[in-house]
Amino acid sequence: MGFFQVTGYGGSPDQAEHLLDVVRRFFDLPLEERMKLDNRLSPHFRGYTRMGTEVTQGRADAREQIDYSPERAPVHGYPTDQPYWLLQGPNLWPDESLPELRPAAMAWAELMSEVGMELLRAIAVSLQLPEDYFDEPFRDAPAWMGKLVHYVGGVVEEAGDQGVGSHADYGFVTLLLQDDIGGLEVLPPGTTEWLPVEPLRGALVVNLGEMLEVATEGYLAATIHRVQAPPPGVDRYSVPFFWSPRLDAEIGPVPLPPELKAQARGITDDPGNPLLSTFGLNMLKGRMRAHPDVTERHYPQLMHR
Repeated sequence: MGFFQVTGYGGSPDQAEHLLDVVRRFFDLPLEERMKLDNRLSPHFRGYTRMGTEVTQGRADAREQIDYSPERAPVHGYPTDQPYWLLQGPNLWPDESLPELRPAAMAWAELMSEVGMELLRAIAVSLQLPEDYFDEPFRDAPAWMGKLVHYVGGVVEEAGDQGVGSHADYGFVTLLLQDDIGGLEVLPPGTTEWLPVEPLRGALVVNLGEMLEVATEGYLAATIHRVQAPPPGVDRYSVPFFWSPRLDAEIGPVPLPPELKAQARGITDDPGNPLLSTFGLNMLKGRMRAHPDVTERHYPQLMHR
């Protein structure tokens, strides 16, 4: 199915609850304070996205959020065939209005990086590969991404009941911390019925991404999922973390044993969403689609590539 939940993954006592509390406090700040982190100011697709301005499947989502990734210096003078380096750079944080947010979010990212790597090693063993098979693409500079998300129903008219439209994630493993308000749904491969992913307090929802589908030629699927917006007046908070390799990592097929290769479905054939073997290109494709206003402002030359 591509989805499961884990508990007992470590971290300090109450770390998850503290993070969700700080996230709520950020979204309670006045809009003018949140807009100081406007992601249109960032050429690296970081910062605050206003309610209803992120797009999935061409339609607005009923959410606002902060996007963040490793704090690294921007890359200049990269080759024209490697535009994904524009994704690297600094984050935007509300250090004056809510100084607790940066350390809480970055500590969570550090914990999730450890969990993500451990899970990926377990997945390697399940594929009858050496435990460290996937280590190299993550060595030195993994390009993970975190989100701090607030969903509100009934606010974004054009979104309707779409919290996030149906999509697959473009990394290796996604680790999602969600509150107790439901709404996450999954569409298992080869089926037509959406299934709810019931919240378990403090648990991480684990979702496999497109890079694992590419690597296993479809034996492991990047499962389609979506979030239904909560009812009007109800707030939902979540913290997805996308454990992803270096931007320049090339992901090729892994040597599956014959009995597993025989079960491989093949890579999803969607002309509207081709799966790319270079992680950075796959990530840039997703960022540009989700934030066309950022792309148009900073990289109009990429709009029609």
